[in-house]
Amino acid sequence: MHILFLTQIIPYPPDAGPKVKTWHVLRYLIGRGDQVTLISFVRPEEEQHIPALQAQGIEVIPVPMNRSRVKDVGYLLLSLLKGTSFLNERDNLSEFRRAVDVELEEKAIDIIHADQLTMAQFATVKPGLRQPVRVFDAHNAVWTIVARMVENLPRFLQPFAQIEARKVLEFEAKTVRDFEHTLAVSEQDRNALLSALANDSERQAASARITVTPIAVDTTALQPLQRSPNSRRIVTLGTLHYPPNADGIRWFLKEVFPLVLSREPEAHLTIIGKNPPDDFVALAAQDPQHIQVTGYVEDLDPYFEQSAIIVVPVRAGGGMRVRIL
Repeated sequence: MHILFLTQIIPYPPDAGPKVKTWHVLRYLIGRGDQVTLISFVRPEEEQHIPALQAQGIEVIPVPMNRSRVKDVGYLLLSLLKGTSFLNERDNLSEFRRAVDVELEEKAIDIIHADQLTMAQFATVKPGLRQPVRVFDAHNAVWTIVARMVENLPRFLQPFAQIEARKVLEFEAKTVRDFEHTLAVSEQDRNALLSALANDSERQAASARITVTPIAVDTTALQPLQRSPNSRRIVTLGTLHYPPNADGIRWFLKEVFPLVLSREPEAHLTIIGKNPPDDFVALAAQDPQHIQVTGYVEDLDPYFEQSAIIVVPVRAGGGMRVRIL
């Protein structure tokens, strides 16, 4: 089969959750003999990674992407004017849409794989052309993330976030309703996607078209480490510019770790993840004896080997908490 794969970020190197998931999906498709054409937004710093995808046998069509806060303000105003989602407007570049149209017009595409929500808007096929099967790969139930963000924003921004949450919910529901199939990464996300639909009949019809496929791990490259059983060190790992991850670790840091210290005064918490929030950094500066915030670390093995416990953010009941390994 010829699969047209649409993604908002080059899925290489697999050094963050969305890229890990997409990288393994692409490798699986190529491994089973499918022909894959990847159309992806590409930031300037990502161009160097395109050959790694091509080496796997993937045809890559890059669409340049340069984001800025000034542009985001413009997209926000446009979304309010049009009554659309800010997230969709920010990604709705005509260059990407033209690239999709060319592929659909010139090639016999069997499946359009929309990787994450904003890519679904590009899976519209012009009348008269071959109509591929459309698959929505929902890395998250995005409407739940935006809805939760409202609680943590300054009051003057909350009305805008509430509008965005409603628009995201509407578009996500439409995508689940209209696409031939949807992939979810957990039962919680599946249930959240179904709850976005308007009524029981829509939910029942969509339920059979949603498959839960957990995020893969490359067990040939990643083997379990032998951790120190007598250690008092705890390590957390999660991309921290992703709000649900930060919320989960923040909960552990503020609600759980003080209880740990009350029982084990020598305990030490290391927080690893890109772009740590300011409050994490401030707490580490206040108590460097017990808390360390590293940001991104290239080699994680020494941290894991010296630790007794590893804490990772996981979905729980539509939100995000942590799992202790």
